[in-house]
Amino acid sequence: MIRVGQGVDVHPFKEGRPLVLGGVTIPHDRGLDGHSDADAVIHALCDALLGTLALGDIGHHFPPSDPRYKGKDSRFFLREVAGLLRSRGYSPHQVDITILAERPRISPHIPAMTAELAACLGIAGGDVSIKATTTERMGFTGREEGIAVWAVATVGKMASP
Repeated sequence: MIRVGQGVDVHPFKEGRPLVLGGVTIPHDRGLDGHSDADAVIHALCDALLGTLALGDIGHHFPPSDPRYKGKDSRFFLREVAGLLRSRGYSPHQVDITILAERPRISPHIPAMTAELAACLGIAGGDVSIKATTTERMGFTGREEGIAVWAVATVGKMASP
């Protein structure tokens, strides 16, 4: 049985923070604002994966009000979500992610992000699709106020031992 979920995450830029997307630190003059490392790619992906089994969202499992998650590397959340799926008999199959950002240029960092996400999920790099686009200077991403990410994930029932 294959199940599908989607996730969306948006974070504003903030001075004095590193920009982390897909588990990779990207050189930029600002990072994203958030309780953890504000990795919008991983947050959207976690929501997509959780959605496959109707398990709520990342904020439900890792509330921003909990001090344990302040500044946390979001790869921790992704590994935990993958473990939660596996504990329920499902494993990630394929993910498809679209990043909306006017700047910085994302495409040079896609191979590193792909490798990070595949490693966290325990899937092949060929099963991780990451694309980036601008909004042609329209809206908050076009004004370079933040970044938005859309993610879709499929999971499948694991074979019984």
